[in-house]
Amino acid sequence: MELVVITGMSGAGKTVAARVFEDMSYNVVDNLPPVLLPELVEKCLAVHDEAMGGLLAVVIDARAGSFFMGWEPALKLIRRMGVEPKVLFLDAIDTVLVQRFKETRRKHPIFDDQGGILGSIRLERTMLEPMKETANKVIDTSDLDTHYFRNLLLAGFSPQDDKNKGLTVTISSFGFKYGLPLDADLVFDVRFLVNPHYVDELRPCDGRDPKVEEFVMADPDCEPFLTKIYDLLDFCVPQYIEEGKAYLTVSIGCTGGRHRSVVVAEKIAAHLRDKDYRVLTQHRDVDK
Repeated sequence: MELVVITGMSGAGKTVAARVFEDMSYNVVDNLPPVLLPELVEKCLAVHDEAMGGLLAVVIDARAGSFFMGWEPALKLIRRMGVEPKVLFLDAIDTVLVQRFKETRRKHPIFDDQGGILGSIRLERTMLEPMKETANKVIDTSDLDTHYFRNLLLAGFSPQDDKNKGLTVTISSFGFKYGLPLDADLVFDVRFLVNPHYVDELRPCDGRDPKVEEFVMADPDCEPFLTKIYDLLDFCVPQYIEEGKAYLTVSIGCTGGRHRSVVVAEKIAAHLRDKDYRVLTQHRDVDK
């Protein structure tokens, strides 16, 4: 039986995630008090039809109120039943969560009249921190568009493809001027490469444009740098797989995240796809 517990901060994307899991043929239960989770798992285990009882995703979060504190004994009980739950924790930075609540005009589930929205978010973050520390996967949705978020979930949890059971590598580009990615495992700085920003013809384009790619690759330092990155990842990725790591995020940064980092990220992604790894690409700042 596959059990995924979806949790995390209010406004971080749990509703979107639940819909994606439904599309993957999971039975999805939203806002379940943790105390009821073992009984639900027991019922699903009793269903012999794998299509009905084999895939379960449950959303457990701060809406459960005082019942939420029962999540840890509930998961321990489930493990004694022979089911190993995967905990997916969705997060976002405070400023993004505040903005999302203002846009939706929804009330925070543990709204604090004294602290307002920001105070409520901080209170919820403290409440959820122990669960975040034990999560199998933490996804920061602050800068993710819905399409990429969906692909990330499909890559990690889809039951339709055995390749999803192994390592998923995300190659992301970003601009240092907008800050480091929060979910990066490995970060490489390519600001030493020649900058297309200073070429009038190339400035409006991004690193996916063939002219920009040709310009960056013409830098005599680019190819040797890529060769060293290829060698490093060719060594490291199998070690991560052997260790059991499910996700690896490699982030490539330049000044603005539009030209050099995008070219290099696309090259690295292509190299890893040629090795038959499951690879996702994300260009965080390409439109800024």
